[in-house]
Amino acid sequence: MSKSYFDETHCAFGHPKSTFMQWMLTIDHKRIGIMYAVVMFTFFFVAVAAALTMRFELFAPGQQFIEAHTFNQAFTLHGVVMVFLFIIPGIPAVFGNIVMPLMIGAKDVSFPRLNWFTFWLYIVGCIVALSSLFNFSIADGSLTFNFADTGWTFYAPYSLNTDTNVVSTLVAAFILGMASILTGLNFLVTIHRLRAPGMDFFKMPLFVWGIYATAWIQLLATPVVGITLVLALLEKYFGIGIFDPAKGGDPVLFQHLFWIYSHPAVYLMILPAFGIMSEIIPAFSRREIFGYRTIALSSAAIAGVGYLVWGHHLFTSGMSDLAKIIFSFLTFFVAIPTGIKFYDWIATMYKGKIVLDTPMLWALGTIITFAIGGLSGVTIAMIGADIHLQDTYYTIAHFHYAMLGGVVFLFFAGIHYWFPLVFGKMYSEAKAKFAFYTLFIGFNLLWFPMFIAGYYGMPRRYFDYLPEFQIYHQISFWGAIIFVSGLIYMFYVLIQGIRNGKPTTPNPWNATTLEWHLPSSPPPLENHTKVPYVDFRPYEYHHGQPVVKFDENMKRID
Repeated sequence: MSKSYFDETHCAFGHPKSTFMQWMLTIDHKRIGIMYAVVMFTFFFVAVAAALTMRFELFAPGQQFIEAHTFNQAFTLHGVVMVFLFIIPGIPAVFGNIVMPLMIGAKDVSFPRLNWFTFWLYIVGCIVALSSLFNFSIADGSLTFNFADTGWTFYAPYSLNTDTNVVSTLVAAFILGMASILTGLNFLVTIHRLRAPGMDFFKMPLFVWGIYATAWIQLLATPVVGITLVLALLEKYFGIGIFDPAKGGDPVLFQHLFWIYSHPAVYLMILPAFGIMSEIIPAFSRREIFGYRTIALSSAAIAGVGYLVWGHHLFTSGMSDLAKIIFSFLTFFVAIPTGIKFYDWIATMYKGKIVLDTPMLWALGTIITFAIGGLSGVTIAMIGADIHLQDTYYTIAHFHYAMLGGVVFLFFAGIHYWFPLVFGKMYSEAKAKFAFYTLFIGFNLLWFPMFIAGYYGMPRRYFDYLPEFQIYHQISFWGAIIFVSGLIYMFYVLIQGIRNGKPTTPNPWNATTLEWHLPSSPPPLENHTKVPYVDFRPYEYHHGQPVVKFDENMKRID
């Protein structure tokens, strides 16, 4: 039997005997993806802890146990870690590395050593971000908590004048952006150059389409935020008037430059998540996906239109009425390719032999939560409604239903779906389903009351609030407790699966894409024993069974 990537690996330098050094120097895409997952979920729980701290503070009006400045630092920590260290790089870095080369029949990504370098560049960015948490005083040797208090958007001119460690945070974001650009470049070349013979673009699995569209956003949009952060640093250190009106600058320019990147970044987060959905739905409906080409092309359409809608974040910042109308129209327009995906997913399930295993539960739950997030986004795309709802808890609820209820839920779906492929073992289905229901209930109790509070005027990012909003915060608090409990239990179930799970077959879900036709699970070091010739569509079923099968030498069995 061939050895898996847990047994041996290729290294960037030499042939270390230490298992630890083999992992640290590995250029195997699967090991790198696993290391990304470990680091990212560590930071994910840091961000969750910061959010739970805010929920405790907001349980009742007035100060409970942290002061206003610390509260500002907590929501900045939550936003920076969750957005820049977890959600944006998450699915591409983890499953783009682990699964994408397997799906296209490649032995690895095009530039394995660049992939290794990118991972460590990401780690450097994380270390710089952590260093900005604290302030060390040389005079008295004291160490104090001094993280940025600007929010994750770093709006000027406040970010240029605050005495917190905003500079270190900006540098960290710049480094993480560079890692994102290099990852996108590597994935683009891999998809273009290393697809299996016969696999044209319309025979690629839809997750690969999601990674492909995402890589273009990483490559083209990320430099904009890098330039913006450099300009902010130049202004802070050299006094050049770019964003600060006291120096002749324009703070609205900062907002434009920031959102020219950050709104495409929303699609950078969601497109690979949609790709996971497009893998799970046909696998657990036991039928070919409906509208393959429209789903594939809608990913490209979302990526393209996503560059043009940033202005709806600035409706209350000051712009011409014509510009508002154009940005509002384009925001409505981007809902069309998203709606096409939802229609095709539901049409795939129609008359399918649906199997409600845990990955499918996560996919179905995400259809509900992301639909709420998307429809609430349409509401604030309307200029008149946005004037009322901008910077309220309604916006917070919308964002979290879209990002947490969309991206992160599908991240969890992907973890449960590809778990047996990655580890060769199976978690407890009953326990995993219980974790899903706990998380789903907690999530909706946590975030849905914020729609109501925001509609009635509760502003976001406030340390204190009027008594009439207390009931909404208290419901959200108990939802947060249930949600975090579900998170802890879900990861407990997964860790138990890794340690004590029953061995599984290479294709326990009866899926059809190439990663499920490997000689062993976990996969061998260089993936497929022999590169297959792809002369079939990626989702072919007949009476609920995969049409295409391979033997151990990757020869097709008809």
